[in-house]
Amino acid sequence: MRVADTPHRTIWPSPTEPAVVKIIDQRHLPHRFVIEELRTVTEVCTAIREMHVRGAGLIGATAGFGMHLAALSAPEHDFAGFLRKAAEDLIRTRPTASNLAWAVNRQLDAIGQETTLAAKRARAFAVACEIADEDAEFCRRLGEHGKEIIAEISRKKKGGVVHILTHCNAGWLAFVDYGSATAPIYAAHREGIKVHVWVDETRPWLQGAKLTAWELKEEGIPHTLIADNTGGHLMQHGMVDLVIVGTDRTTRRGDVANKIGTYLKALAAHDNGIPFYVALPSSTFDWTIRDGLTEIAIEERSGEEITHIRGLSETAEMTTIAIAPPDTPTLNYGFDVTPARLITGLISERGIMAANEEDILRLYPEQR
Repeated sequence: MRVADTPHRTIWPSPTEPAVVKIIDQRHLPHRFVIEELRTVTEVCTAIREMHVRGAGLIGATAGFGMHLAALSAPEHDFAGFLRKAAEDLIRTRPTASNLAWAVNRQLDAIGQETTLAAKRARAFAVACEIADEDAEFCRRLGEHGKEIIAEISRKKKGGVVHILTHCNAGWLAFVDYGSATAPIYAAHREGIKVHVWVDETRPWLQGAKLTAWELKEEGIPHTLIADNTGGHLMQHGMVDLVIVGTDRTTRRGDVANKIGTYLKALAAHDNGIPFYVALPSSTFDWTIRDGLTEIAIEERSGEEITHIRGLSETAEMTTIAIAPPDTPTLNYGFDVTPARLITGLISERGIMAANEEDILRLYPEQR
């Protein structure tokens, strides 16, 4: 997508230095556009854990490139052991998103098929690029499928504005390009369909305020920033036509784990008869689990994310301030699970499906 009218991806290999992978350090957005260079698997782990990169697809792509960097630095006498340790370290960084372990295991399988050190390293780089390219292409395709949902609402409104509510950032910054929840919005906008996006702030990291609002501004899409708890009110008063969110892990029966607060949006949409869709590339499916509430590990993060907030001061300096009394007890779950029964449909690169195992397997018969 575009930054100041220049095309960008969220992660890419340096064209001149094989041992360098570049990312947009999202901690500085929207105030500064900072490109960070990663050279070791340790730096990649830090980037994932400390939210330099975030979002299911991008975490997976970053892990893929992390395995590439690990393969470059692994000693010949203990190549397999070094790679296993790197894989374990990467998988431990963020437990909820399925794309991370999926990308790491894909790399291990591919690298293990080669026999020479040079071939193993070349394969690791090739697979990292494949994962990134595939993520972008799948998001582009799901955008085309999801666009039809927006177009149908537009036709019913006789060309009127379609008001869409998002939660957190499931835009191109959360993937390699296009995004998941935003991909249908971008596709509809490019075709001249009138859209307006309600962007909720998404505490405690404020990815909606910091990232989604910035993305939409750069793409010229009308949007309005709202507090997290405003969405239900808007739905009650007929100001939302459609909710589209992303997901970090999706069960084979259609339960989804997404940023904390998604479940509450789904309940409000259900109560008000508003379509609630989840957009995802298929790498976000965890085909090994069925019950999201009991089988998805929910990440708990530092309480400081709740008690403190980071932003731009009046003197244009990035600063952190406390917003709660000292030593306030905290509980900071990063995600919640929305049961399939509250979901109108899932949008993937293969099409739109109901959130149930039978219809999911209709599009993914190889997973039976």
